[in-house]
Amino acid sequence: MQTIYESFIASTDANPGKALFEQPGGADVSYAEARELVERLAAVLTDLGVQPGDRVAVQTDKSTQTICLYLATLQVGGVYLPLNSAYTGAEIDYFIGDAGPRLFVCTPATLEDHKARESGELRIESLGAAGDGSLMDLAEGATPRKDHVAREMSDHAAILYTSGTTGRSKGAVLTHGNLASNAAALLESWRYTGDDRLIHALPIFHIHGLFVAANMTIAAGATMIWLTKFDAEQIVDLMGDATVLMGVPTFYTRLLKSDRLSRDTASNMRLFVSGSAPLLAEDHRAFEEKTGHPILERYGMTETGMITTNPYDGARKPGAVGMALPGVEVRITDRETGKALPDGKIGAIEVRGPNVFEGYWKMPEKTASEFRDDRFFITGDLGQIGEDGYLRIVGRDKDLVISGGYNVYPKEIEGLIDDLPGVVESAVIGLPHPDLGEGVTAVVVAEPGADLDEKGVIAGIGDQLARFKQPRRVLFVPELPRNVMGKVQKAELRKTYADLYK
Repeated sequence: MQTIYESFIASTDANPGKALFEQPGGADVSYAEARELVERLAAVLTDLGVQPGDRVAVQTDKSTQTICLYLATLQVGGVYLPLNSAYTGAEIDYFIGDAGPRLFVCTPATLEDHKARESGELRIESLGAAGDGSLMDLAEGATPRKDHVAREMSDHAAILYTSGTTGRSKGAVLTHGNLASNAAALLESWRYTGDDRLIHALPIFHIHGLFVAANMTIAAGATMIWLTKFDAEQIVDLMGDATVLMGVPTFYTRLLKSDRLSRDTASNMRLFVSGSAPLLAEDHRAFEEKTGHPILERYGMTETGMITTNPYDGARKPGAVGMALPGVEVRITDRETGKALPDGKIGAIEVRGPNVFEGYWKMPEKTASEFRDDRFFITGDLGQIGEDGYLRIVGRDKDLVISGGYNVYPKEIEGLIDDLPGVVESAVIGLPHPDLGEGVTAVVVAEPGADLDEKGVIAGIGDQLARFKQPRRVLFVPELPRNVMGKVQKAELRKTYADLYK
């Protein structure tokens, strides 16, 4: 098995003139041109003192140059640390203090603010979306570095920080083997080849846009149609010249609003993939009806890469995330004892395989607590494997509501509420309750002008739920809080309405 960097070199040698990046309205970048920039950036990293194992932290806007910086970091044996472009100065201070990078790359607009963080151990440089910035100035005069630092599959390749909604952010350490094995499993499962043309509209500081979409394309020798942001009408325009779209549920919700989306406009497409957050079953069905393509939903997380996928050939079931990828094992266990549960039972989702991360950066006790003795990783998600063999996610363990001593799984209630006329979507949370411990609470987004109220929602689902599962309160909001990847931030809802039952 090759590392991602070695796969990049192999793809370049095979098709040097082929476009790695196609930029609508801009210049295309071939594999050979990308390699030249990667090697110039590798020389710059070396001159800046980046040694094998050193961290390179990057908080930049989306650009082809940032992908080249990622590959250059791997070339010199560094460890790539992408950071969300929305992180504040205080958050950056935490990441720099925790990860101890040798180099921090920011945008040209923020360089002056970040320069105060520079020290003998930390260099600060900039990289802009237009190919500008101090790092690119250095690269322009650099002699390309042709060799690369050989890496074992067990060596560190990247650190990705979790969101930290239940405490300080944890740095998940991913090895070259984690990245390479996951890319290989996805290439096989999704029939992704050098003939594919991917519409890339995802951010690249996240595992989905970087370690799924970009890594797969690089390893396959395929082409990315490179978009710096999501635009539904532009994507409809591009479908005639593309084969694959990888997106989050919000992509598909917005695409469905386009009058131009049809079987004709999507006829050249081979595959639509959704992940990073649950896809509404209603959107799944509506998209297939409108385009003829059933969306392929998969399941993964920062610490593991992708874990399961709906089949390429076979039923892609709304509300299910499919079966384990090749080489990956998934089991459902009792939350307290860790004992494996039979199919159909709800429990903790655990995973083992070459995709599973090494551990949390500088947190050995936290790492140990998240793994079973047999090296299964406890994902923190709850789910069940049905008689059909498909995994279905019930929710996060931390989102489980315990009301009056009974376990209440939010996803069950959300599904019923979402099916009510006039409901766009919902989120069910547990809030502190003086008698029950936690009160089941529904937060609902209604369609404009819908005739919905609290009593109507409760009555609409009441005969389908045991009394202890029924919401004690229903709150209406214009929209649910989400992170950049479209995941509903239930921790924010719990904080906002913490005093509801007091």
